[in-house]
Amino acid sequence: MADEMVLRDTARDNAGAGRKRSSKAFAPFEWLLALRYLRARRKEGFISVIAGFSFLGIMLGVATLIIVMAVMNGFRKELVGKILGLNGHVIVARMDGPFEDYASVASRFATLPMIKSAIPLVEGQVMASTQAQAVGGNVRGVSEAGLKSLDLVSNNIIAGTLDGFDAQEGLAIGRRLADNLRINAGDSLTLVGPRGACTPFGCVPRTKSYRVSAIFELGMSEYDRIMIFMPLGEAQKFFGRDKGVDVIEIVTDNPDTVAKSISAMRSLGIDGLHYSDWMGRNETFIRVLDLERTMMFIILSLIVLVAAFNIISGLMMLVKDKGRDIGILRTMGATKGAIMRVFLITGGAIGVVGTLAGFLLGVLFTWRIEEIRQFVARVTGRTVFDPNFYYLTRMPADIDMVETIVIVLLALLLSILATLYPSWRASRLDPVEALRYG
Repeated sequence: MADEMVLRDTARDNAGAGRKRSSKAFAPFEWLLALRYLRARRKEGFISVIAGFSFLGIMLGVATLIIVMAVMNGFRKELVGKILGLNGHVIVARMDGPFEDYASVASRFATLPMIKSAIPLVEGQVMASTQAQAVGGNVRGVSEAGLKSLDLVSNNIIAGTLDGFDAQEGLAIGRRLADNLRINAGDSLTLVGPRGACTPFGCVPRTKSYRVSAIFELGMSEYDRIMIFMPLGEAQKFFGRDKGVDVIEIVTDNPDTVAKSISAMRSLGIDGLHYSDWMGRNETFIRVLDLERTMMFIILSLIVLVAAFNIISGLMMLVKDKGRDIGILRTMGATKGAIMRVFLITGGAIGVVGTLAGFLLGVLFTWRIEEIRQFVARVTGRTVFDPNFYYLTRMPADIDMVETIVIVLLALLLSILATLYPSWRASRLDPVEALRYG
């Protein structure tokens, strides 16, 4: 009864102001009614529960989308960053024989403005062993200047030093490899190469002991477990390359425009060279990451869609419950458009507030995701995000603003669309029937 009196007073004031004023879109009385319908009342408890679930559904859907996409972006950024931080953007190899003129070729490449560095490399597989353990490793022979130009390595030395790397028969190894071999900087380890000296009795493996001059931690467990850097001259001797190298790794100023860099290098007219870029070498890996991101976005968007359906069901029940109120408003001069806008505001408020709350929750969760991971690991006593399986030592997260804006706009669009049909049904309600059966 009290609600009906308020409705009559509101409609009478609105009608007294004239039909022109009452037909104004989104008039104050429309906002007043919409906000009153959002309040919980004892007889409307079930409707309020549905509205609450709709709000929670949209909030959690938006937050989940933001968090998962941020983690996926973080994975891609970290993994690609580690790959590019340790490997060149372009690999140049000679096809017509040993690569012995690498110094002159590298110097010519270095004259190009988009080339940051050209690093000659000798690569090979070895068995690294100590008295405690023996594991496989990947050796890269590189000069001290070339190794220091790799910021991912030079900025993450945790023991020893790279100074004087060329002048000593020392090695730089990853932390996980050092842990597996149970050695520290200054200790020695033995490398066993598959190809050594050949005798009348057959070829024997090449074996030599080296001192560990530096230990690094790249943050990518796979690299920290197998990578071994050796002075270029020593690697040439160990792997029998004489005065040649295997490849030249080129680091450009922009890995996304690597095709232009290759065209510029080809324009120098050096014959007999083969060029391969980082995108081609990691094409399958990059495509899998991108496909995974796309599928996760589509699948998790269904959460927001389900929440939008909850808005539809909640508004339909609200329209049925408020049939008598709608009839009173119509008889007092409220237009069909005004009735429709009242329920549009009611449903839209749930969607807008839920989307904004989900946005804030998602950003805050992403901002502290590593601390949350550590907390969950302490509480459960289990390893969450094991680096042995995920390659990274920290939970990555990187919020893409454009992608986040798309998520927010998608949630707002679905929320608004969900209110259209119930609002239209409310505006089409016959006031006579509503008052008779309300």
